[in-house]
Amino acid sequence: MKRLFLNKIIVLLITTVALNAQQYRTIDKIIAKVGSEIVLYSDWQEQIAYIKDKQNFLSNNDDCAILENLLVQKFMVHQAKLDSIEIKDEEVENQLNARIDQIMQYMGNDNAKFEEYYGQSVNEVRKRFRDDLKAQILTEKLQNKIVGNVTITPKEAEKFYKSIPKDSLPYLSSEVEIAEIVVRPKPSTEETEHAREKLRKLQQRIKAGEDFGKLAGIYSDDLGSGKQGGQLGWTKRGTLVPEFEAVAYKLEQDSISDIVESDYGFHIIQLLGRRGNNINTRHILIKPEITEKELEQARASLREIRKKINADTIPFEQQVRKYSDKKSDTYNFGGQLVNQKTSNSYFEIADLEPDVYFAIDKLKVGEISDVIESKDPEGKKYFRILKLVSRSAPHKANLRQDYAKIQQAAKDLKKNEIFRDWLNSHAPKIYSEVDPEIVAQCPNLSIWVHQKSME
Repeated sequence: MKRLFLNKIIVLLITTVALNAQQYRTIDKIIAKVGSEIVLYSDWQEQIAYIKDKQNFLSNNDDCAILENLLVQKFMVHQAKLDSIEIKDEEVENQLNARIDQIMQYMGNDNAKFEEYYGQSVNEVRKRFRDDLKAQILTEKLQNKIVGNVTITPKEAEKFYKSIPKDSLPYLSSEVEIAEIVVRPKPSTEETEHAREKLRKLQQRIKAGEDFGKLAGIYSDDLGSGKQGGQLGWTKRGTLVPEFEAVAYKLEQDSISDIVESDYGFHIIQLLGRRGNNINTRHILIKPEITEKELEQARASLREIRKKINADTIPFEQQVRKYSDKKSDTYNFGGQLVNQKTSNSYFEIADLEPDVYFAIDKLKVGEISDVIESKDPEGKKYFRILKLVSRSAPHKANLRQDYAKIQQAAKDLKKNEIFRDWLNSHAPKIYSEVDPEIVAQCPNLSIWVHQKSME
């Protein structure tokens, strides 16, 4: 039987572009059916156009591989439904909100920029992508059910490594491991009270009859929700910051809270609706201003911390516990930075942010950088010092230096084999067909023609 399994990396790529392929629209036509699922011509062309933007060039074979990936996806969704894999609406909504929020952050919470890029409002985009995201989550759950418990022993990793021809071993770039201590500037007492007083006056204006939504649009420092009249939409418990939720869930319908303080600043909250464990709220956020004085104080504080660390013999990990911001992503990992692309602690030089690269470029292993200024996703400034934990020279992959990567590659191969066998045994059992004109262009798709061609 011809091979049905497609490269895992391409499959995962296809399943993650749904929120990005917005501008590629064409006339719809059903070109394939897989069980209860259909593939539209526009689906195929959107994926081709998006990937072409990333890779600049695609051959006809690549186009055919993309379509086969779509067929695999559709089969996975169909099979997930047959297997009664459960997915809650709130799970879809939470992931959808997180992705939309991330896009909005990249766009500076600018609704106009979002609408210009996507050609639709945030709510319209949310509706368009909901079904695609649900299908993706179903696929991921089924994949995890099939290969989620795969493990690799040291012997298997070694066998995999030895099976690679010596002249085919990859040449790995220089990699570094980095740890950090983070210090965030804090607003002065005067600025904190000024923010609280500003919000108190807005609260009084609302109680006097002014429109909450209009005031949110003018004054709220949460620019994303401010442009929506302060609305945060429906959220489930655990989605918003604890201080906010502790108050919001106690409010009566349409009532407005007293001033609530969180890490983001000061809020007043209105409850617009409740459905079981979900609430619909809007708010006005006022953030205390961080002046240049507070920035310089934070910078100077971190310089002193660096001096103490260089003069001390206490391990850096303990210094992180003592000095670093407890809410930083790295605090609970001894300051260790994690590469989001690989989910491990190793960074190729090309993966480093420019400010991080220049800070550690001249360091020796174990040395600590000067204080550098960075910005979080909201644009807030903070300061950090970086320790160069390790640095590897460019080299051919070997078990001593690259065991974790070799083990992961062996694990991926094992998962691929298990998934391929599963797909080969299950896919032929379901009804599927592909437009014969496309099969003529893409012979690899003939394995998906299990019935007569479409009329």
